[in-house]
Amino acid sequence: MKLRFRQRFFSWFDSYDIYDEAGNTAYVVKGQMSWGHCLKIFTANGQEVGMVKERVLTFLPKFEIYGNGRYLGCISKELSFLKPRYDIDFNGWHIEGSFMEWDYSITGAAGQQIASVSKELFHMTDTYVLTIANPRDALHVLMFVLAVDAEKCSRS
Repeated sequence: MKLRFRQRFFSWFDSYDIYDEAGNTAYVVKGQMSWGHCLKIFTANGQEVGMVKERVLTFLPKFEIYGNGRYLGCISKELSFLKPRYDIDFNGWHIEGSFMEWDYSITGAAGQQIASVSKELFHMTDTYVLTIANPRDALHVLMFVLAVDAEKCSRS
């Protein structure tokens, strides 16, 4: 399964449109005013299904992940050199990025590929393609990619 993640061009807060392989809107992400990033994820018909919320005042960046109002886990940036790495206390998943931070791989506890994420270049806004092994993991993968993108924006 593939999703295309595109940041909206004119927006005061972080907002994104997420498209399926057919080009239909699968999710809409809206940023909210808060201390730190707070991103709410909605289905195409407006039902809230998830939230990514930055923890503030931490040594390394951390984001809490919520699905349907339930706490699912936390994504934490690891201290690393050359390649960004993130630990997820959800299903034993782990994220590792490339040196240029354009490509990421999400792996499971047993090392299996959960998803790959590639940044598309030459767009006016951040655009990523998410290739997800199991369609049931799509929302979770999206939330983790949103957290990584928010962490990168905080550094800029």
